[in-house]
Amino acid sequence: MWFHKSLLKILIPVLILISLVEMKAQWSIMNADADSLVRLGTNYIYNIQFDKASNAFQEVIKLYPDNPAGYFLDAMVDWWQIVLYRETESIDNSFLRKIDKVIAVCDKKLEANEFDIAALFFKGGAVGYRGRFYAIREKWLNSVKDGKEGFDILVRCWQLAPGNHDIMLGTGIYNYFAAVLPEKYSGLKAISVFLPEGDKEIGILQLESAGKYARYANVEAKVILLQIYYQWEENYTKSLALAQDLFTKYPNNPYFHRYLGRSYVALGMRQLWEDTWREVVNRCIKKQLGYDRVTAREALYYVGTGLMYRGDLDNALKYFYKCDEACRYLDKKEPSGFMIQLNLYIGQIYDKQGKRDYALKQYEKVLDWKDYKGSVAQAERFIKRPYGH
Repeated sequence: MWFHKSLLKILIPVLILISLVEMKAQWSIMNADADSLVRLGTNYIYNIQFDKASNAFQEVIKLYPDNPAGYFLDAMVDWWQIVLYRETESIDNSFLRKIDKVIAVCDKKLEANEFDIAALFFKGGAVGYRGRFYAIREKWLNSVKDGKEGFDILVRCWQLAPGNHDIMLGTGIYNYFAAVLPEKYSGLKAISVFLPEGDKEIGILQLESAGKYARYANVEAKVILLQIYYQWEENYTKSLALAQDLFTKYPNNPYFHRYLGRSYVALGMRQLWEDTWREVVNRCIKKQLGYDRVTAREALYYVGTGLMYRGDLDNALKYFYKCDEACRYLDKKEPSGFMIQLNLYIGQIYDKQGKRDYALKQYEKVLDWKDYKGSVAQAERFIKRPYGH
């Protein structure tokens, strides 16, 4: 990093305390008219009202064509559609074109003034989100390259405005994932030695600070923390608190809805998990915006497991059959974890119902698939001895 990591661990809490007193360190990137549109449009994005969000940001662009804010936020409309619609890559090119436009507008401003804080902020954000996009598409070299460039730009922002919590969104993302990803993906270790060192504790601290005090990035910081606490830290109590907060504020957002249900499952809160996932199924049936086939598959799986655990085996099978249909449509390359696990469950239910021949067929199918969390060993065990015996 551009300064010693141990010094950073001391400085960050101090900077946060200073910022709490000196809230003037926060910024307004626009005059009041456009600033209100930015806030309105951002709320539209999180509540999955994409057309309204885009209209708001187009008005910002019209009012301030030389300011990168409107262009960046319009790209975020595409970003959230990429996050939600996991079956398709149809929005990819539009997102990348919008990111290129943000960078071009920022570069023009930076040619006139290399210390333009807004231009640096939005360029760092644009490059960083492009890096996150490449990570989703598993283009790791592009992702790492953009991650480093975006981080370097945001560090310059931080040097210019060290008390700004919006900047901490970007630096927090980098610090956390630069530390965690090379440990999870061994192929990244060789590349990571050439990058600024990350620190996941500092990353979490920065993101929590941004979630509380950032002017524009507070919700996005909470979104990242939700993913971190659930997927990477396995701290389900914290992921539940964040999911409840976000879903209460944005009740039409399936991303927050899914994490709410997942957290209930992880914490074993069976009635709440079943109620939550049933509501997700209902929204999928109604084709509510963002509630796609991938979401339906997950919801069917968790309702089925809830029914199975409370002994309603016939109804559990109905949900598992529907989930299996969805898996056969969605799993183009190889069986997903959902498909593998639900077929094990179906076999277990058949064993409980005394249908041993049917159960064996399920276990044998699982043996032919990749191992998922010990699925092969489980299938072998149940073939030798019926489940429950």
